[in-house]
Amino acid sequence: MNFAVDGMLGKLARWLRMLGYDTKYFNNMDDDGILKAASEDGRIILTRDYQFYRKANVQGVRAILVEGETHIERLANLSMQLNISLEINIDESRCPKCNTRIRRASKEEVTGRVPETTYKIYNEFWVCPGCGQVYWKGSHWRKINNTLNQARQIVAGKKGLPKLSQQSSGQ
Repeated sequence: MNFAVDGMLGKLARWLRMLGYDTKYFNNMDDDGILKAASEDGRIILTRDYQFYRKANVQGVRAILVEGETHIERLANLSMQLNISLEINIDESRCPKCNTRIRRASKEEVTGRVPETTYKIYNEFWVCPGCGQVYWKGSHWRKINNTLNQARQIVAGKKGLPKLSQQSSGQ
């Protein structure tokens, strides 16, 4: 699945990219421009705008009305509507900033591009060939997993499944 995300859902776009989905974010384009781009690329439009959602579907472009007040609720909602996995496979992830698929990088390759302490502590790195951003599983990794765990708990609760534990999945 490939997505076209309107300006109201920038945080969701970044999460979808981390989850490995090709996600174009349109924050400076009008609805007709997004419709055209989504249609040409075969993308599913994600929006919180009911009128835009209806317009897209009337014109034959698949659109999802994303509900939820927080990005956690929105991730859960999208997971339920499209059966999106809420697990990160880092080797499939895309850069949250530019949407390019990230790749593993050797420690030597990131020399001078990450803080010295980070370089000493961590051995696994990923680089975005598009924008050059370097990634590693630092302290933010626990926050990422906590967010995904919370979204999975919402999904499990709505489906009547046992809720997942609060522990990080260790990824």
